[in-house]
Amino acid sequence: MPTYTSQSQSNPQFGRMPTRLTVIAALLAVAGQATADDATPARGGEALLNPVVVTGTPVEADSFDLPFSINAVEMRAAQRGNLGVNASEALSSIPGLVIQNRQNYAQDLQISIRGFGARSAFGVRGVKLITDGIPATNPDGQGQAATFNLDTAERIEVLRGPFSTVYGNHAGGVVQLFSRNGEGPPTLSTRLLGGSWGTTKFGLGLEGESGGVGYVLDASRFRSDGYRDHSKVRRDQAFAKITTRPDDDSTLTFVASSLNQPDTLDPQGLRWETFKRDPRAVEQPALDFNTRKRIDHLQGGVTYERDIGPDTLFVSAYTGKRSVVQYQSIPVGAQANPRQAGGLIDFDRSFSGVGARWTARRAFDSGNLTVTAGIDHDRSRDDRQGYENHVGTTLGVRGNLRRNEINTITSTDPYIQAVWASGPWQWSAGLRHSHVRFKVKDKFIVGANGDDSGSVSYRRTTPALGLTYALTPDINLYASAGAGFETPTLNELSYSAEGGGFNFDLKPSRSQQFEAGIKAFVGDSTRIDAAVFHIRTQDEIVVAGSFGGRTSFRNAAETRRQGVELAIETALTETLTAKGMLTYLDATYRTGFGSGASAVKSGNRMPGIPKVSLFAELAWQPISGVTLAAEALHRGKVFVNDQNNGRPAPAHTLVNLKLAAEQRQGNWTFGQLLRIDNVFDRKHIGSVIVGDANQRFYEPGPTRSWYAGVSASHAF
Repeated sequence: MPTYTSQSQSNPQFGRMPTRLTVIAALLAVAGQATADDATPARGGEALLNPVVVTGTPVEADSFDLPFSINAVEMRAAQRGNLGVNASEALSSIPGLVIQNRQNYAQDLQISIRGFGARSAFGVRGVKLITDGIPATNPDGQGQAATFNLDTAERIEVLRGPFSTVYGNHAGGVVQLFSRNGEGPPTLSTRLLGGSWGTTKFGLGLEGESGGVGYVLDASRFRSDGYRDHSKVRRDQAFAKITTRPDDDSTLTFVASSLNQPDTLDPQGLRWETFKRDPRAVEQPALDFNTRKRIDHLQGGVTYERDIGPDTLFVSAYTGKRSVVQYQSIPVGAQANPRQAGGLIDFDRSFSGVGARWTARRAFDSGNLTVTAGIDHDRSRDDRQGYENHVGTTLGVRGNLRRNEINTITSTDPYIQAVWASGPWQWSAGLRHSHVRFKVKDKFIVGANGDDSGSVSYRRTTPALGLTYALTPDINLYASAGAGFETPTLNELSYSAEGGGFNFDLKPSRSQQFEAGIKAFVGDSTRIDAAVFHIRTQDEIVVAGSFGGRTSFRNAAETRRQGVELAIETALTETLTAKGMLTYLDATYRTGFGSGASAVKSGNRMPGIPKVSLFAELAWQPISGVTLAAEALHRGKVFVNDQNNGRPAPAHTLVNLKLAAEQRQGNWTFGQLLRIDNVFDRKHIGSVIVGDANQRFYEPGPTRSWYAGVSASHAF
């Protein structure tokens, strides 16, 4: 099977390069040429068109052979010319994935896969996040992409389609990050970045291998005043990974990471009229209550893998703590309701989990059979309080206690997966049984605010089946089907339509997914992937109503998501590479629900989901160590509510340019980057807040922005 190794990873747009960027490129080219005889591409800078992946499979496998859509992004290459702050920088080229930087670090990225997760107003919902085997998604399905450490990432894998369901609850898709292992001589590195909107980032790292022990250590600080007013942020991250080999057949790995964001300002959304007047503005309630959020997150884990003959045993365990204090803009009058939980959220979360799996490999009939059986158990416990966000007429301060409870969520998931390959055929199957349990112990029982204690459990078995047929050595056809489910998140359960208390009547949504596609190599330098998919969902979780700054949810409507995805990557010449993606996604309600002015009609578009997404990238490497690139990203219009009567966020197309250079002198490696985002200064909506009761749906993206950085590393 032919594979192709690209010489660079960067980005496209067809147009004249600004004069200043051309001059800088020429100067860096001279610097690069001076060391051209010694310079080689940075380790990890090569990206195979047929990467080995593990997401969705019992064992490592070539992505070309799998009966589902999956992409692996090699992060050292993808981060050249990028800031290394948000995963959206590296994943925009993935078809079926919409990943948006909200320009609001109090609310994390907005991530959806084939429409799953588009409704989330904060954090990530409907998409499973995993980092180094540790879930970055809570057992209820709410996740935090901000915990990803991009500076130490080796690759990110994005799985879409029916086989996502073998990851259990809320796996409408899977985004999994793998960090580097420490290798080679000890290497100390430092990096510095600065640019528009008061943005700076400083990082320091040490990695290598000594005495059979690999290590990766990293710490960074990111600051920004933010494109929008009232959006200042400081983010401190730290990471450590230790890899050892107790013997020739086993590997033991320890991973720890932390995230700290003190008093990150929350600009919230804008009304359409405000956006048109001033995209950088903030609505008055955010200023009145000084909306902000503090995050402290610490986690650690250990994995042990051992080969036993042809089989493999894998065991993992993790634990961590997360603390959040969030000041919201809930009106004072709304908090007069005795069942209202206040306008300040304060919780301390402890979480942990264990997992074990056994992989057996055997010759079977005329082919080879690989079977993996395992079990995962995850638990989180929130000590959660709510307070009024005012004292008398003073707003944005801690007031009276209004909520005090213990929330415990557990999930236990046994599973089995199998792959049988024989001749041109490869069969894949998976089965997972998920049991998710919510338990609430209410400790705030005052007057009309009664006892909201209770519990609810959700169980479901989710199967997946896939088939790959090698039409030729360079063309694979595949098809797959699966069933999935999404439980309500804790936040969706927290408020009933009556104005307080938990909504234990809310049911999980259930989906059936189907996919068919083709993967093809054209010559030795081009790969094309194309897929069509169809997804039906029952009991979709939708907004029931908003009152007093709180949103309640209900089960309603049958929905349909169907579409086409296309991805292509190619080398046009030895120094010029290109890639592109197209996603067409038609997501609609197939059954109407609601009544009166709030009625949602059959055929309405599901909010938060663009029908068309396009990405193109063109990269030129005139000499070894210097890459010039341009990229273009198009998003279709996005509806903002179920009724489709709010003004949709208009379609937009953005063009970005970037330059990355690297020089080597003995044991030293130096790097430079320069990037210009939104070159043509387009005014646009970057993301939307679906169903906002105050019609503050719109989160503007930044105007033209520039960033520059330098790095240096020394191998001892």
